[in-house]
Amino acid sequence: MIPAKFDYVRPSSVGDAVRALDAGGEDAKVIAGGQSLLPLLRLRLAYPELLVDVGGLGDLRGVRDEGGSLLIGALTTHDEVVRDPLIAAHCGLLAQAAGTVADPAVRHRGTLGGSLAHADPAADLPAVMVALDATMIAQGPGGERSIGASEFFEDYLTTALAANEVLTAVRVPKLGADWGYRYEKFHRTAQAWAIVGVAAVARRSNGHVAEARIGMANMGAVPVRARAAEEAAAGAEASAEALRAAAQRADEGTQPPADLHGAADYRRHLARVLTARALAVASGV
Repeated sequence: MIPAKFDYVRPSSVGDAVRALDAGGEDAKVIAGGQSLLPLLRLRLAYPELLVDVGGLGDLRGVRDEGGSLLIGALTTHDEVVRDPLIAAHCGLLAQAAGTVADPAVRHRGTLGGSLAHADPAADLPAVMVALDATMIAQGPGGERSIGASEFFEDYLTTALAANEVLTAVRVPKLGADWGYRYEKFHRTAQAWAIVGVAAVARRSNGHVAEARIGMANMGAVPVRARAAEEAAAGAEASAEALRAAAQRADEGTQPPADLHGAADYRRHLARVLTARALAVASGV
């Protein structure tokens, strides 16, 4: 199907992009790699009157070491995330999850910022950002602001970004040497969305789990934290049995969807199983 007619601009700076969005209002959309928006345009599920192409803004690409955190440009592709040495050294969970996104062709075009701004709850990287307590950096007419991952994802395909704001970067805290991580997901085919995905990080101390953080994909309208499982894992013995017991609480407070790929109860079961697996690996069991 042919997309509906739209105007197109390719700004040379973030400021120009913000001004274009501000002028376009609710009928303007940002496009970067296009892996999420283009299919919606072709199916006429989205009808923007103006596309603001930020793909040429090189300042929004790359990874910078900021001491206790990494600043990752929004236009950094999934493939670049997988291969970046700073991310591999300090935030391996993100690299691991990015390596499971779709296929190589999509990973070479799709961008980190595009995936987060699209906010599909079945996507891999939003769940990772929730688990890592990442911070999104947005720029609008009023300047720059920071949005925590837990506040950034508001509803299905909806974020805290205003219509005239551009997601420019993501700040991710570094994981120390005492942290382990694991991303687990269950999906029908290699290119399919996760039926359920689980991102877990855990800090081990003296044979016990001192702290754990768990983000889940496709267990609600937004990526969610498995708070009850985190609380159960904290202080528990770093053993398969203890972590399986903690993982039994992974689905508490969630509202998983029911669709052709799985009933809600099936997703709850998957969440518990995948959380147990992810916690075990993250805890070094």
